[in-house]
Amino acid sequence: MAPMKLKQHTFGAVLALFMLASCAQTPAEPESQRLARELRSLIGTAACSSDSQCRTVAVGAKPCGGPAGYWAWSTQDTDAERLTALAQRQAAAEKREQEASGLRSNCRMLTDPGAACVAHRCQVNVPSPASRGAS
Repeated sequence: MAPMKLKQHTFGAVLALFMLASCAQTPAEPESQRLARELRSLIGTAACSSDSQCRTVAVGAKPCGGPAGYWAWSTQDTDAERLTALAQRQAAAEKREQEASGLRSNCRMLTDPGAACVAHRCQVNVPSPASRGAS
């Protein structure tokens, strides 16, 4: 009789551990987020010594079409072909995820803001208030 009780307790403990382990697991990271992280890593610090080294890359996807944004990068240390291919994969993954979830957006099209070398780092240009329609 004692061995039977021991088996029941052991089974109960194993079941409890399994349940705790399954609760502790986080959902899988979406592919678009993983690829965005890879893009950030590839871009690195975007170090530059002049504006001519700074570029932008379209990232993500809006449900209505077009990129979700632009990130600055530097030709000094970044492989342009690899960056472009990775950005295209990331945008395609985000588009698939949006289609699967039925996500919608404001459909506002973004224009490429360009990039400049500021304090030895490529940064996306920030539009002036006049160019945004403010007075």
